[in-house]
Amino acid sequence: MLLVFVGLVWGLVVPGTPFPRLALGAHIQLSSNGMLLMVMATALLALPHRVGPRSVRVMVVTAWATWAMALSEVANSWWGTSKMLPLAAREAGATGGEPWQELVVAVAHVVAGVLLIVSWALLVVGFMKRPPGAASAG
Repeated sequence: MLLVFVGLVWGLVVPGTPFPRLALGAHIQLSSNGMLLMVMATALLALPHRVGPRSVRVMVVTAWATWAMALSEVANSWWGTSKMLPLAAREAGATGGEPWQELVVAVAHVVAGVLLIVSWALLVVGFMKRPPGAASAG
């Protein structure tokens, strides 16, 4: 929920950044990924599943990595990096940041992106397995 809240508050800052188009991307990342993680948590807490504890730990790490990705986009609204998000950078008029800034944005996006895909795959598999005690059909 905190990701969504930060995203909403960040939306107020968007027009005051050097690259508002990149800031808008951060606003969208914070809000949408916050909702995505809330859906994941709600499903895990409210529905029967076979998602194991190791998979849940991966999902928790994913939540932290998502924070890093979103905050790298917040920073990028001042940095104007262009290598990881070239379409958004072009639309924003960003010409590129320092090499370390480009690296921060790239690593944060790659790590969080891979973890999000793995987490959702684990979630889907955990929900596709029959929960303990479920009656077999047929």
